[in-house]
Amino acid sequence: MSTQNIRLGLIGAGRMGSFHGLTAARHIPGACLAAIADPTPGQAARLAAELGVDKVYTDPQQLLDDPDIDAVLIASPARSHADLVICAARAGKGIFCEKPMAITLDEADRAIAAAADGRVPLQVGFNRRFAKSFRAAHLDVTAGRIGTPQLLRSLTRDPALNNPAASPQWVIFLETLIHDFDTLRYLNPGAEAVQVYVMADALIAPAYKSQGLLDTAVVTIRFDNGAIATAEANFQAVYGYDVRGEVFGSQGMLSMGSLNDCDLVRYLAQGIQADTQRMDTDLLRDAYIAELNHFVDCLRSGAKPLASGEDARAALAIARACIESYETGKAVAVQGARP
Repeated sequence: MSTQNIRLGLIGAGRMGSFHGLTAARHIPGACLAAIADPTPGQAARLAAELGVDKVYTDPQQLLDDPDIDAVLIASPARSHADLVICAARAGKGIFCEKPMAITLDEADRAIAAAADGRVPLQVGFNRRFAKSFRAAHLDVTAGRIGTPQLLRSLTRDPALNNPAASPQWVIFLETLIHDFDTLRYLNPGAEAVQVYVMADALIAPAYKSQGLLDTAVVTIRFDNGAIATAEANFQAVYGYDVRGEVFGSQGMLSMGSLNDCDLVRYLAQGIQADTQRMDTDLLRDAYIAELNHFVDCLRSGAKPLASGEDARAALAIARACIESYETGKAVAVQGARP
């Protein structure tokens, strides 16, 4: 695989899958999008026609059985990820999987084991590791430029809660804050979370709380190196898509992330105004593209991806502890952060 054009297959042709498909088709030198699978009638065919892809499947297993496909991009609904990772590993395909890789730690363990048994790379879509400011902050912390991390913060605020009825239970922990949990581990390298405490509620759509929807949350996390972190999420930031991080250390502080569309600021009679991004694929576009290029580089070199299955498991362990903390109203120990 070191010299050939790597042929990628996409599983899931929804919003995120379509973006990854476009990236695979047009923004990865030495790779191409060769097949698309989606069980929704017409979904894969629509995207294939747009991107000039010849092979279309309604059954993902058909794509995995295709001998011409070298690796897969899994962008299907979250609850299907672990099974698809396992099936892809058994088929000998390299695997990029959108977050979360799994919903339970048992699923995560089986997915990691399958990839190891199949000797295939497994990368998970924690895109903030590939955003320039977050990557630079990680390197600064690693180099000791701000001393010992003491306080950390990561936040995700989505611009709108469009359809609360369609949100699965615990989505704020398993699918949104999972990014922040990974980011905090990334910004505190070598440390693992040992305890969490959660406060959460349905403040945007309170009528859906009885159906299991939480749309606002703050999580306090204690790490084994003594650092204390907060992760927060909200599903309706009317001003735009807001992703930021901060690390305060014994010798300084790092701050990263901006929701501004560009560095233009208007100073007008009505006040100060700046345009903001409204989509994750706009705000983090370069990071999304970089993570798939990194995946292909790992396929060629055999290197372990920077966002591994083990990283996904550690973030999931925090998310599962958050669920228990919310249910009990108590601080909860993080179990099994390392497999």
